[in-house]
Amino acid sequence: MIPRLIQETLRVRTGSYPVVTLLGPRQAGKTTLVKATFPDFHYANLENPELRTLAATDPRGFFKTYPPPLILDEIQRVPELLSWVQVMVDTEGGNGQFVVTGSNQPELGAAVSQSLAGRTSLLKLLPLSLEELAANGSPLDRNTCLVQGFLPRVHQEKQPATQAYLDYLATYVERDLRQLINLKDFHPFEVFLRLLAGRIGQLLNLSALAADTGVSSTTLGHWLSILEASFIVFRLPPYHANLGKRLVKNSKLYFYEPGLASALLQVETPAQAARDPLIGGMFENMIVVELLKAILNRGRHDALSFYRDSNGQEVDVILERQRIPHAIEIKAAQTFSPYFLRNLRRFKELQPKTESMSLIYGGRDSMSGSDYSVWGFHETFRCIN
Repeated sequence: MIPRLIQETLRVRTGSYPVVTLLGPRQAGKTTLVKATFPDFHYANLENPELRTLAATDPRGFFKTYPPPLILDEIQRVPELLSWVQVMVDTEGGNGQFVVTGSNQPELGAAVSQSLAGRTSLLKLLPLSLEELAANGSPLDRNTCLVQGFLPRVHQEKQPATQAYLDYLATYVERDLRQLINLKDFHPFEVFLRLLAGRIGQLLNLSALAADTGVSSTTLGHWLSILEASFIVFRLPPYHANLGKRLVKNSKLYFYEPGLASALLQVETPAQAARDPLIGGMFENMIVVELLKAILNRGRHDALSFYRDSNGQEVDVILERQRIPHAIEIKAAQTFSPYFLRNLRRFKELQPKTESMSLIYGGRDSMSGSDYSVWGFHETFRCIN
C-alpha cells in the first residue's frame, strides 16, 4: 500500500467521534486504508450479497456477528443500517466504534444526516495525489501523469492506463449509474460523459450540451447531479466578492480522476498528451484536483473557486481560508514566463486583501519573487500551506 496522507487525520477523528464516515470514488483506496489503519476492527463488506441480505433482513443478527469496533464498507448498499448504528453508539457511548465507507452519496448523504448528525466526522478520500506518489519515490512526468491518472491499482499493478480506466467505467461507474438513473440505453450517457471530458476547465453550459447530445437540459442536469454524487465530476463555483464588476455565474466542470478524462478523450500515450490541443484543460483539471486532495488529506475545509469577470479576465483558482483569498494561476507550459503572472497581479489590484499569489506550471523548478511563488506541478500541495 502506498502510504496515504489522510491516515493520521483518520486516526485522530476516530479517537474523537463514535463514527467516522469516509467517502470517495470507487477504487480510491478506502478499503485498503481503513483495514490497514484499524487492523483490530471487525470488517464487513456490504458488497457481499450474503452480508447485505443479513444486514437488511436481520440487523440484530448482523451486529452480533460483527460487533463494534467495526468497519462497515460500502454502507450505501444498506443505508438503513445507520439507524442501528445510531442506537448502538447512543447506548454504548465512547468514540471509535465504527468506521463507515461509501462510494456514492445520494442514499448515504440523507442517511448520515438523519441518523448520525453530531455523531460522525466526515472525511473524503480521493485517488493518489502527486504528493503521495512523490513520497513513494514514483517518477513524475507531466504527460505521463495526465494519461496514467491516480487510481492506486493502476500504479501498484502497473496496468495499461487507458484500458484500466475504460474497464473502471464499465465495471463500476456504469453499473452504479444504471442503478441510480435507471438507464436503458447507456450510449447517450456515454456521449454526454465524453463531451464533458472535452469541456474540462470550461464554463458549464447545459443548453449547448443538450443541443450536442439530443437530450434535454433537464435530463442532463439530473445526470450531472448523479455524476457529482458518485465522485465522477465536480463543479468549481465562481468567486463572488464586491470587485466592482459583474462576475459570471456559471461553474466550471472537472473530473475527479484525470486518467478517466484522458481515456474518454482517447488520449492514450504521454506523447499524444503532449501534442493534444486540450492539454491546457487536462493539466488544469489535474492541478485543481491536486489542490482539492491536499485540502481533504489534511482534514481542512478551505474553499476553492475561480475568478472570471465579464471582460474575460480570469484567475484559475481562488483558495479561501478564513475568507482571505489566495490566488492561484495554472499553466501547462513546462517553461516559466513572467507573463504568466499578469492575471494574478490584476486580481490583486481588484482584491487588495489577497494574501498570496501562486503560479503552478508544467515544469519542475520552483522559485519565488517579491510578491509571488512559482511551483512545479509536483509541488502543487505547497500552495495550501
